[in-house]
Amino acid sequence: MTPLWTSSEAAAATGGKSNRDWSAHGVSIDSRSLNRGDLFVALKGPKFDGHDYLAEAFKKGAAAALVHRVVPGLPADAALLTVADTQAGIEALGRAARARMSGTVIGVTGSVGKTGTKEALRHALDRQGATIASQGSLNNQWGVPLSLSRMPRDTRYGVFEMGMNHAGEIDGLTRQVKPDIAIVTTIEPAHLGFFASVDAIADAKAEIFNGMSRHGTAILNRDNPHYERLAAAAAASSVTHIIGFGEHAEAQVRLIAAHLHGSASAVTVSAMGEIVDYCIALPGRHWVMNSLAVLAAAKAAGADIGAAAASLATLAPLAGRGERHTIALSGGDAVLIDESYNASPASMRAAFAVLGAIEPKDQGRRIAVLGDMLELGADSASLHAGLAQPLLDAKADLVFTVGKDMAALDAALPAKRRGGHADNAETMAEPLLKRLKPGDVVTIKGSYGSRMRVVVAALTSAKAPATAKD
Repeated sequence: MTPLWTSSEAAAATGGKSNRDWSAHGVSIDSRSLNRGDLFVALKGPKFDGHDYLAEAFKKGAAAALVHRVVPGLPADAALLTVADTQAGIEALGRAARARMSGTVIGVTGSVGKTGTKEALRHALDRQGATIASQGSLNNQWGVPLSLSRMPRDTRYGVFEMGMNHAGEIDGLTRQVKPDIAIVTTIEPAHLGFFASVDAIADAKAEIFNGMSRHGTAILNRDNPHYERLAAAAAASSVTHIIGFGEHAEAQVRLIAAHLHGSASAVTVSAMGEIVDYCIALPGRHWVMNSLAVLAAAKAAGADIGAAAASLATLAPLAGRGERHTIALSGGDAVLIDESYNASPASMRAAFAVLGAIEPKDQGRRIAVLGDMLELGADSASLHAGLAQPLLDAKADLVFTVGKDMAALDAALPAKRRGGHADNAETMAEPLLKRLKPGDVVTIKGSYGSRMRVVVAALTSAKAPATAKD
């Protein structure tokens, strides 16, 4: 098996010095998830220092470690690549990995839908050539260079997610990724606490074009009101190819029809004049829109668009982003839809639409359990309260809320729809569990910092009491 990195290659990339020869088949920045044969990069962050975990990394079988200071107590034969700064070192590894591959690199950003679109692209392209994509949501100053450094030299398609909550962050990431194709899924009011306006969010997302060559392709949501702003930014960065996707009459990848069901969607699209019919194994209009971006990127990358579309019939849900669980109750089961990974006003509305499309069984109810949407700034209370009507449109029977900002939504709901309010996720799990009945469908969603995953864990690991109360 060809090594991902040899000591000489890594030293040349980083300008570091190795104390002995070694080869690595992977790269890790976390000793807990390190695999035997990985190069361990001892990053130093504001609240951690990877150098403190070097002994553990070697105990688990690290092939070598990238370090910027000497640590006592390591094995005598520990292979070390010493650099001036490990953050700069992993970025240099990522740039070297990008430079040595001759395939197509696709960058993905946007206010919502980044990870889903990235995973759908991975799924679609992997069947057509050697494909690597960012794992999970490794989309920041540590995750992007790590993902790049893991890219084998024979990669045909590389798909990398880029996120931000401040202006300037994507600029630094895209100059490492150097995407041939850049997708901006959509622009919505997320991270408004750090931006003066949604226009400013669009400008920050448009930084993805800064790392592209003039021969690159920008893929933009033609239905979004910020399309023209993004297209102008792409043109200003000398990106000459722009593909719009959506329902808009001028979209090159245009939605003709979508039949939305509780567990899947049937879609008809005109892609550059080619009519494509396909099924998406995940429900919701947001997945339909994600799929249009996937087809546009596949076309731009020279992949088979029909095969890419067909692959979406076997797309699996992501943990915390629509994964479904069965909750065993006395007398029957309930269904839990885990949307706990993150939240914004747009992704909340998408989750409610999926909930509304499901028909509960056995007189079950539609239940939403919602945690705070974070980083929304001065308009946070009104944005939370504004979720009341979409919930009513989705025919939600009960809504449980968690957190100080979600109190505004609780107050905006009709009394008969209020399931209860808690200050934190830890105190919501038990009363919610007591209220569940067989046939209920429960959607749990909130920003990562609201810790709604605690409620998910409680419901999937516990059994409800024999008698549930309305």
